[in-house]
Amino acid sequence: MKGELEQTLLRNLNYVKERIAIACNKVARKPEDIKILGASKRQSPEKIRFLYNYGITLFGENYVQEAEEKITALEDLSIEWHFIGRLQTNKVKRAIKLFHMIETVDRKELALELEKRLSKENKTMPILLEVNIGGEPTKGGIRVEELESFCEVIQQLKHLEVRGLMCLPPLEEDANRVRPYFVKMRELFERFKPFFGESFRELSMGTSHDFEVAIEEGATIIRLGSILFGPRL
Repeated sequence: MKGELEQTLLRNLNYVKERIAIACNKVARKPEDIKILGASKRQSPEKIRFLYNYGITLFGENYVQEAEEKITALEDLSIEWHFIGRLQTNKVKRAIKLFHMIETVDRKELALELEKRLSKENKTMPILLEVNIGGEPTKGGIRVEELESFCEVIQQLKHLEVRGLMCLPPLEEDANRVRPYFVKMRELFERFKPFFGESFRELSMGTSHDFEVAIEEGATIIRLGSILFGPRL
């Protein structure tokens, strides 16, 4: 990797950390309590390796095949890989062998397929429940009004460990306009925590565009792509 690109990535990372610290300070949170997930779709293994060497150990991929290639190329690193795209049921068998967590469990058929495959492997998989917090028909996610009944289904599945909630709210030019969605997610998080107990502790929300607002409203995982990596391949 060229030195210039390394300098750019390091500058991006430091810039992100500064903004996280400012957002945390506003609401009396600690920066170390915020997990930076590098959203590495269409980013090179070289960039991932560099960021890993500077302390980013959590990365998220949207496509199983693309992830498989990167995970193989970077198998010497202790990376925690999350799946953050829409997972097709026919990719579940491969996904459970590649990822440490599925952040986008959003429908019953996916949950049941995960349970079936995991039971055959005698394996438990940490997951997040994806909520369609904006009620957008073009996006995946469990509708807010269906979340309780979905949780009741999930509670019966022994090989899925629900660690929290995830969302991708409507995109707004002004990040503060997204705040009400993040507030609602925090309320849902608190409401459903008793369903799952102490292991239910992650709230994955906020991207390059709005992560500071997400932190102010309780995010524990922020998914950063372009602001960290720069342009995609």
